[in-house]
Amino acid sequence: MSNFFKKVSIDTYLKSDARLVRSLNARDLIALGIGAVIGTGIFILPGHEAADHSGPAVAVAFLLAAVVSGIVGMAYAEFSSAMPVAGSAYSFGSIIYGEIVGWILGWSLLLEYFLAVSAEATGFASYFNDNILNSFGFNLPKSLQAGPLQGGIINLSAVLITLIVAFIIYQGANLSKRVENIAVIIKVSIIILFIIIGIFYIKADNYIPFYPKKFQTAPFGIGGISTAAATAFFAFIGFDALASNSAETIKPEKNVVRGILGTVLISVVLYVAFSLVLTGMVNYKKLGVDDPAAYALKSVGLHSFNKIITLGALIGIFTAMLTMLLGGSRLLYALGRDHLLPPVMGKVDKVREVPDNAIIIATIVAAFFAGLVPLFELAALINAGTLLAFTLISFGIIPLRKRKDIVNKGFKMPLYPVLPILAGIFSLYFIFMLPILTKIMVTLWLIVGLLVYIFYGVKHSKLQNQESYKK
Repeated sequence: MSNFFKKVSIDTYLKSDARLVRSLNARDLIALGIGAVIGTGIFILPGHEAADHSGPAVAVAFLLAAVVSGIVGMAYAEFSSAMPVAGSAYSFGSIIYGEIVGWILGWSLLLEYFLAVSAEATGFASYFNDNILNSFGFNLPKSLQAGPLQGGIINLSAVLITLIVAFIIYQGANLSKRVENIAVIIKVSIIILFIIIGIFYIKADNYIPFYPKKFQTAPFGIGGISTAAATAFFAFIGFDALASNSAETIKPEKNVVRGILGTVLISVVLYVAFSLVLTGMVNYKKLGVDDPAAYALKSVGLHSFNKIITLGALIGIFTAMLTMLLGGSRLLYALGRDHLLPPVMGKVDKVREVPDNAIIIATIVAAFFAGLVPLFELAALINAGTLLAFTLISFGIIPLRKRKDIVNKGFKMPLYPVLPILAGIFSLYFIFMLPILTKIMVTLWLIVGLLVYIFYGVKHSKLQNQESYKK
């Protein structure tokens, strides 16, 4: 058991990650962050959460999730400043808590990234099939629009968009960031257009009641908002993806925090405004659809603008997939780098300077889930892994500050130790507010992860077999 809690030396990670090229600046990170955060989260989740858990108060739920995510984001920024390495929470946990905790975080985040890409792909397919293909009179057979759980065979559009995103990432970080930077400008402009136009079609009656009584459950009557906020964390997992790219960031001690805080500020304004306009245009009871923004525009007769918002949704979801698959492949690379998973995952292509095998495996897994599993079965499972990482990273600031061998001359989380403790407590609270089935499924996933570590990881781990790693 003592071997499980051995800690990795930061110098070892820095040396391993020197093969990756530092090419990302603060603007690129903000584009990646908004690319991840402004995707399925804004174009699909507000409708379902309003209909199922909170009514028009879904705007409050997103505000709450954004505030907590922003505070946790500062913890991620401090870790990235002190340890500019690939692997994000997995690498941070391995250095601060020990290998087994790092592995649990990495295993949880693998689920998060793979399912996030799959969920985004499924959301993309929903908009694309219903609002693009159908409008041109080209209707895919039902068997090719959904997986077996929904009476079909495979969600073909979801699989194809996953493969396209993977192709772009495989070409290297420079192409990925160019595509992301352009696409983010387009989709943010379209979201702002929806907000401006939608304001003129708001009906005050749709806000009454703002927080319906049926959702006012325990604790303290905020159960509905809390559950919606817990689910909304699906939209804010981009922070971990930003930290995953620390090893490819120029001056990470400055640029990572700029990327995270810039993403938080822009995202919270867009999410709250978008949610308020959406629930003002259409009664919340009617918003339990996979394309609520397009539905809202149709309901007020704006059919031409419906096409524009569909374009924004497709671009938004596409960029979210780009960030998530990029982050997931870097995490898989980090686990292979340390031999906790087969070392072939940790190899870097000498020409493109990307972890090619990790990208291929991540793509196969994501495409499999995208093609076969419905969107909200995926989204529900993602949040638990995200919140577990949020909890341990927030509390991890305290032992990080006590490490004499880790010098951080960059960003440090303010109001220490109060803010890190509050961020950890809030993250724990939202874990408890997730649906019971989600908690059961993620617990099973963690048990499988522990078995993989005990029977494979601990035997092959570089940490357990090389003296160069810190005990």
